[in-house]
Amino acid sequence: MTNFTKTCPAHLSMLHDENAIAQLFESPSSKPRLLIVDDQPINIQVMYQIFAGQYQVFMATKGAQAIDFCRRTPPDLILLDVVMPEMDGFEVCSALKADPATRDIPIIFVTAHTESAQETRGIEAGAVDFITKPVNPAVVRARVKAQLTLKFQSDLMRKLVFLDGLTSVFNRRYFDQQLAIEMARAIRAHTPMALIMLDVDFFKRYNDHYSHQTGDDCLRQVAHTLKESLRRPADLVARYGGEEFVCILPDTAFADALNIAAELEANVRLKAMPHADSSVASVVTVSLGVAGFSGQWPAQASALLALADAQLYAAKHAGRARACGAELTP
Repeated sequence: MTNFTKTCPAHLSMLHDENAIAQLFESPSSKPRLLIVDDQPINIQVMYQIFAGQYQVFMATKGAQAIDFCRRTPPDLILLDVVMPEMDGFEVCSALKADPATRDIPIIFVTAHTESAQETRGIEAGAVDFITKPVNPAVVRARVKAQLTLKFQSDLMRKLVFLDGLTSVFNRRYFDQQLAIEMARAIRAHTPMALIMLDVDFFKRYNDHYSHQTGDDCLRQVAHTLKESLRRPADLVARYGGEEFVCILPDTAFADALNIAAELEANVRLKAMPHADSSVASVVTVSLGVAGFSGQWPAQASALLALADAQLYAAKHAGRARACGAELTP
């Protein structure tokens, strides 16, 4: 049984072909993540035996524990007991639904109570289903599978809305939303994060020399390189506007972010896309600005974004085709 192992859910890949789109409806990891919340270890053990073969199973014995876990590493679905000391299941459900970072996690109440009023209260609190104990393994498996299927389809539709049509990475709207969420998560968990802002050097010259259609191909290639280079599932790439891209790196120290930025610059250069009108190289290059945040004090997402933008400007001023960075300070 996995007990609060730190594992980030993978991003859904956004690709063009039908087979890739079909894959988006599957679990975003080899095994979906279930969180079982119950103050009785024997009940957790029963659920673990039912689901361990198909899912990653996590556990919490207190409501506050469950909320903290969901905010740090959101599971795909929660099986939640109603009657618990200190904080009951209804309170846990309400707290999770009130938080933008956790409100989309489906919750199934599992309880020995069979009163219709309890079930009504659970659904009104935001739960998607209500199962009574003792559970029937076949039934609970079927209900969990059904809810996970609905969740993954819903996740897909939400992410397609936030997809940049040209490059198939996320768009500015999704970036703005996720930056705020990741910043809040870093502050709650006291963990570092970093932001990289980059753009293609002399891109207007590139368009003027090769045509706007070739410029679009260049942006697609750069976006694909960024996605290939950021191998961790939690990392996010978005098109910020025009030839500008941004990368959110959760749980990443500033020094590591600088190394990642250097790798991104090198990988774009290695694509060897000719740029005859560039003043820094014969191939397409990028300039990058890195902003680090320790997560040890309250800060605004806008401040981190402004710092990354300032560092991008510094990289351009220093000669382009390089990364500059700084850490956000109180």
